[in-house]
Amino acid sequence: MSYLPCVEIEPNQPATHAIIWLHGLGADGNDFAPLVPHLTLPVAVRFVFPHAPQIPVTINGGMRMPAWYDILSMSLGREVDEQQLRDSAAAVHQLIEREIERGIPAENILLAGFSQGGAVAYEAALTYPKRLCGLLALSTYLATHQSITPHAANNDLPILVQHGSQDPVVPEALGQHAFQWLKEHGYHAEYQSFAMQHQVCGEQVQAINNWLQKVLA
Repeated sequence: MSYLPCVEIEPNQPATHAIIWLHGLGADGNDFAPLVPHLTLPVAVRFVFPHAPQIPVTINGGMRMPAWYDILSMSLGREVDEQQLRDSAAAVHQLIEREIERGIPAENILLAGFSQGGAVAYEAALTYPKRLCGLLALSTYLATHQSITPHAANNDLPILVQHGSQDPVVPEALGQHAFQWLKEHGYHAEYQSFAMQHQVCGEQVQAINNWLQKVLA
């Protein structure tokens, strides 16, 4: 089995839980690793930060860069290559299966994603056929809201959606649209907005920590 390359951070004790965290367009698996020391969690968590493959990205003139899928248009509707997105979600499913093989049950595995990585995390979490621990969607959008086929195993998945009110890259309207879609489809989702742009802020990290303490306990 060939897995996505990853940055992995092990806990001080044998891991009982895992968080798979996907970066945004043009970044890599190192992007969110610095947050780990700021999280005080009640269980032993292995953090897995995959690297996206290098592919041409249309909106950036076809330049090759780390990307989970091609973005064809920056219109509010976000025209994307949905097959590539689904392929990336399938690669995340493989990482989940690897954690299960390492002894961590699916219900102790949480997915997180920022921006483009969040769109993949949505697809991966909502379609996965075993109950997961939760989904953290950061400054992102539900790119496959018209085509996704959710699996009933995660109908009651805890979901936290966070967005910046001044985001010029992924407008907050897209985060709110995803949240409304989740509520309309019966998911247990929370929404939090922060006075920031396309980034992560200190207040938000504390909110993430509080939510993780709740869902991982």
